[in-house]
Amino acid sequence: MTKTQFCLLALSRALARFGVSRSGNVAITFALAALPVIGITGFAVDFSHANSVKAAMQAALDSTALMLAKDAATVSNATLQANATNYFTALFTRPEATNIVVSASYTTDGGSKVVVNGAANVPTSFLGIIGYNNIAVNGSSTTAWGSTRLRVALVLDTTGSMADDGKISALKTATNNLLTQLKGAASNNGDVYVSIIPFSRGVNLSSSNYSANWIDWTEWDSAPAYMSTWLANSVNLAVWEQTGPGDSCPVSSSTAGFVCTSSPANSASNVNNVPSSGAYSGYICPGMDSGAKDGTKAGFYYNGCYNSVSSTRTISTGSLATCGLTTNCSCSGSGSSRKCTQSYYAHNWIANNHNTWTGCVADRGTTSAPGTTAGNDQTAVSPSTSDASTRFPARNDTYCPTEAMGLSYDWTSMTTVVNGLTPNGGTNQPIGLVTGWHSLAGIGPFTAPAMDSNYKYSQVIILLSDGLNTWDRWYGSGTSTTTAVDYRMYSSSGAGTCANIKNGGITLYTIQVNTGGDPTSALLQNCAGGPDKFSDPSKFYIVTSASGLGTVFNTIGTNLTQLRVAK
Repeated sequence: MTKTQFCLLALSRALARFGVSRSGNVAITFALAALPVIGITGFAVDFSHANSVKAAMQAALDSTALMLAKDAATVSNATLQANATNYFTALFTRPEATNIVVSASYTTDGGSKVVVNGAANVPTSFLGIIGYNNIAVNGSSTTAWGSTRLRVALVLDTTGSMADDGKISALKTATNNLLTQLKGAASNNGDVYVSIIPFSRGVNLSSSNYSANWIDWTEWDSAPAYMSTWLANSVNLAVWEQTGPGDSCPVSSSTAGFVCTSSPANSASNVNNVPSSGAYSGYICPGMDSGAKDGTKAGFYYNGCYNSVSSTRTISTGSLATCGLTTNCSCSGSGSSRKCTQSYYAHNWIANNHNTWTGCVADRGTTSAPGTTAGNDQTAVSPSTSDASTRFPARNDTYCPTEAMGLSYDWTSMTTVVNGLTPNGGTNQPIGLVTGWHSLAGIGPFTAPAMDSNYKYSQVIILLSDGLNTWDRWYGSGTSTTTAVDYRMYSSSGAGTCANIKNGGITLYTIQVNTGGDPTSALLQNCAGGPDKFSDPSKFYIVTSASGLGTVFNTIGTNLTQLRVAK
């Protein structure tokens, strides 16, 4: 028996007893006693009905809030309110409810949020006897999403091998599709930021930054390091001192010595002689293969040339003064006045103007090979004007990649960068990886927008490469653990760039594009993971055809966009 049925049965029995009573005061007593009984009965009946209406209202409010969330960020407040009324009215089918009021609001504080409130009156059947003609019911529903914001660095291999098997075209298509996914996950500007870091042996930080204080010009401004070894040989020194305007180069390009050029710019065409006339008469440019290239650091170019200035110096005086085996020497006078002099060329290094820099930089750190020592090529330490090892070494690379783009939600510009990717050069995954980190941290040329304390932030690097590391600023691939590029990126002891990135709270996805049947990259496997799961094989992907890139990027994009859902 329900509570309502029980109350009605009690009332019926009381009325029956009243009918057979003969006492004079029974009617009065019963009248007084009936009032609370009727009130209790009415309360039970009317409030049970009101709760039923309230439940129906809440269900309608929940559905309305969910439907409004689909386009709340793109409609006006008036449209949002009108949509709320229409949705709710269609869903709330309780005609007995009166004075229905529905309101909706959309906010972005702490994430996107739609709040829908509803209120109505439910007429009573019994409580009107004691003055309550209506029971007010109300409800509220909130749909929240996007309390987690995304910052994603796309670190993309644009080395020469990406030109094979349609890989560069597939990369462009897959990356643009990923950008579309990420754009769709953003309800508001700033919900999702993306940086794009193309890499080969170096990265391009934009030639427009040539006056920035985070660039290290030490190697740019210095004469080629191998010259000191070459000039240590006295025979070479003698040849060098006789080399001047119009003379032949002292060493041929095939022996990694000099190649004379018609101008000091690294892009100049080779000629057989030091120019004897014109704007660069008297200049000698060091190099091999072409331009002003350092034979000990294949791929990088010295930026300047030697200015040959004719000079004369005294080599001996007195009665015994003689030229001996010295060339271009003459003696005059006699006795104590006798003097021997030599004609020679003084060669002064003249560095190219910094504004001729193409934007390419090498790995940060000291000029000497770092060995097993942790260095700034593996960190996100801020550049310091007092410490050259923290700054970015300016170098002109033969195959400088497309200019990197820092964190942005300018989706059109991102597409332009991606479509302009060109495959060239060797592979240095560590410099691409650490530059991606710098873009998230706001290091050097990059600016990372301040994080709003009302949001959670998920930071991600996606590293894609199709080959093995071939060289960095100091090392080649090699077989030695400590003198290979791979060691700088990840070591068995858990050190290196990858570990530092994950310790910094960043999740790292790695993709190996393996169209040539190469072994699976243990390096990329070991690097995959994040702060919550340091080593995570599920974040490593290998594709054996260019067409597989689209599927992988779509999978990663889906994982990332799901992070935007709060509840």
